[in-house]
Parts: sequence; structure tokens; C-alpha cells
Amino acid sequence: MKNLFMIVVLVGGMMIPAMAQDRVPPPPESKPDTELTCDEADARIELYKNQNADAQSKLDGHKADIAKSESDLAMSVTDLKKCNDDIYAMIGASEADVNNFKQRLGMLEGKVREMQRLNDDQLADRQEDVKVLEDELNGMRRERVSVLPEFFDRIVALGNDIKGLYREKKIKGYTVGTWSENRDCLWNISGKSEIYGDPFQWPKIWQANTDKIKNPDVIQPGWVLSIPPAGPKSDDERKAERKYWRMKKTEPAEGAVTGDTKSETGN
Repeated sequence: MKNLFMIVVLVGGMMIPAMAQDRVPPPPESKPDTELTCDEADARIELYKNQNADAQSKLDGHKADIAKSESDLAMSVTDLKKCNDDIYAMIGASEADVNNFKQRLGMLEGKVREMQRLNDDQLADRQEDVKVLEDELNGMRRERVSVLPEFFDRIVALGNDIKGLYREKKIKGYTVGTWSENRDCLWNISGKSEIYGDPFQWPKIWQANTDKIKNPDVIQPGWVLSIPPAGPKSDDERKAERKYWRMKKTEPAEGAVTGDTKSETGN
């Protein structure tokens, strides 16, 4: 019978078999092997065998699960590739075209990250570079590959990041210097890189300072001129400019705002 073993006892000079009691239970784990009795050692060995068998069974189960997962993954990869191939065919692009677009998009994202590390003053001096980045992104947006799901969100996020790089010039005022030393006139002031970088924007300065400037051909050293934000000329600014040039045609002066306008009188 299970958990019993036969022993032989001597009764009246005769050897007869008898049933022993249940086997010894496994000893506590805290008991060292060197202190175990033979029965306890056998019990511990049997326990370890059973635990090992259970662990092996679980391991085999995990291996089977892994094999199934790998098979499912391989099937999913195959299905995904077929799906991508079908989408690429719809937009007339190849896998090489998609990889090329991905590389260019990654490079553009890297350029934007570099620009984001600049402070406001540095960005204000590099607005042309920001415009180049925006133009490059807009060009990529016009490519059919850009509609793929893997690129759509990235392109939208990148567009927002580029818009966040635009900075207005912080200069709100400019102190007029002398003509002899600074060659200051509305034309030259407007053309300074820290102002507009465009001399044709001089009417903006004129119209923002009509309380001082009655004749745009004459400005005085020491005047502090307000500098409006950069941007297209307003209707009033364009009208004032046209009126100025009409007056120049009918009443020619010694100098014009685009040429010999002095920032001091008599010099």
C-alpha cells in the first residue's frame, strides 16, 4: 500500500511481515542536511523531485506559450507588410520612398530641436532659418507619403513646433544718431538687421512717429522713435508712402528718404 512499507518482526520465533507507519514528512527547510536522519533525507529528496517536476511542467508550458506568441507575431508582421504594401500602392509610393521620407522627416525634426534650444534673442536673429524650416515642412506636406498614419501626427506636431520658433524683434524704440556718424535716415534705420532688415519698410516707422516726424526727409539726432512690429504695411502706411512720392514728383527736394535724408539739419 502507498506510504507503507513492510517490516519483519519476530513473534514466537517466527518471522512475520508487518505494516509500518506512514513515511516521515519532509523536515523543515531550516534544518541542515547534515542533521537529517535517513528518512528525513529521503523525504527532502522526494520533495525536491516533486518541486522540480512542477517547475519543469510550468517551464514547458511557458515555452509553448512563447512559441505560439512568436508564431502569431510572425503572422502579424506578414499581415502588416501586406497591408502597408497595399497602402503604398494606393498612393503610388514604394517602400524605398517611405523610408526616404522617414529619414528626411527625422532630419527636419532634429533641426527644429536644435532651434528650440536657442533663447528668444537668438531666435529673433534667425527668423529666416525658421522660415526655411517651415517651407521645407510645407513641401513635405504636399507629398502623398505624408498622409500615411505613421507620419500624420508627427507632421502636425512638427508644424506646431516650427510656429513656436517665430519671434518678433524685441526692439521697441530706436534713438536717432547723426548723419555724419551713423548715416541715420528712415530708409537706413529700417534696413538695419535689428530693425526690419528691409529699407522699404521705412513708412512703418514714419507713421508710428507722426508726433515727431512731420517731414520724413528730416529726423533729428536724439529722437527716440517707436518701432512697430514687423509685418506687411498697413493701408494707412501705404497711402502715406504713395502721398510722399507724389509730393516728391511735384516738389523735388535736395534729398529723399531713400537717399540723402539727413538725421540732423545743416549737415
